[in-house]
Amino acid sequence: MPSYLNAQSLDRISDESFQTQRPYPWINIPGTLMPEGWDRLRESLPDISLFKKWVGVKRSHGQASHDRAILHYPPKTEVAQPWRQFIAELEGEYYQWFIRRLFGLPPSQRFILTMEWYYAWQGCSVSPHCDARRKLGTHIFYFNTEAEWDESWGGRILIMDDRRRFNAHSAPGFDRLQVAASLDARGNQSLLFRRTAHSWHGVKPIESPPDVLRKLFIVTINVPTLQVWWRHVRGKDPDGYAVRI
Repeated sequence: MPSYLNAQSLDRISDESFQTQRPYPWINIPGTLMPEGWDRLRESLPDISLFKKWVGVKRSHGQASHDRAILHYPPKTEVAQPWRQFIAELEGEYYQWFIRRLFGLPPSQRFILTMEWYYAWQGCSVSPHCDARRKLGTHIFYFNTEAEWDESWGGRILIMDDRRRFNAHSAPGFDRLQVAASLDARGNQSLLFRRTAHSWHGVKPIESPPDVLRKLFIVTINVPTLQVWWRHVRGKDPDGYAVRI
């Protein structure tokens, strides 16, 4: 099986530096994947015709909608071979150890991974928000090359600092938060961050041509909260999607 995760790059990351990063734990990881593996995955990305578009969907706490197209990955879904291999690595011992090391998790701490492809187009944005409490963290892999996505189109991921002024269940605009980092979501890189009550992040409206898509693959690290347990009882994964048997 080809190796996709670049262990040499991931092993260089200091867990202490990650955990003490401000305004909350985050790191943008260069060379996250082996170059050949990243190319294979990019070339076999799912077609947008398979996705469900979420446009104008009301969000909690008065936040603006997060317009995008999503293809959720329930277990045993048929995907291209490179993606089957990559997902197997994410579910394997090394990646599980990597997450435990960076987040400082004891062996007894359980977590559940959920995954989805996330495409966006002209006008799409992600309003400032903190993730749900069931999410321990999020790992976002980038799949646009610099040649196919012009920096002037936007799409940068903003790490924002509220200086402890806002509750996670609120809706401050971009103008009310300080930008701690602006991340170029292109190339063989990824963003890993830990959810806190102040882990604000977002993406301003994209200005790409109508036929160009911003492409991401997102791994969510979920903890088994009561909400997650109740969804499991009803045959759903932590994100609320029906589990395929």
